[in-house]
Amino acid sequence: MSEIKPVFLPERRRFALDDDGKIIGAAHYRDFDGSDGVERIFFHTTVDEEYGGQGLAGILVKFALENTIASGAKIVAVCPYVKSYVAKHNDYDQHLVAPTKTHLDLLPRS
Repeated sequence: MSEIKPVFLPERRRFALDDDGKIIGAAHYRDFDGSDGVERIFFHTTVDEEYGGQGLAGILVKFALENTIASGAKIVAVCPYVKSYVAKHNDYDQHLVAPTKTHLDLLPRS
């Protein structure tokens, strides 16, 4: 069995879950230059259905948030999963920026 690991794919503006070369999940983001530096807007998180129920979304989001903080950026939680995750983990509170209309206007429309 292969090891599923989180990876950072800045050229694709996402953090992903890699299962032996196959991307099986992703946390999508957009960066915004805020008044106090970069604000990373997380707007969509997915894990392939066949990998569900293994806690992989939590591993992915934790990796993405820790990487974001380490880079000096703030977190803008728009994605429902990311919002739920940071609500349960108060250690991220000091790194959060509330979403604004400007943040939302930067997101892709599908």
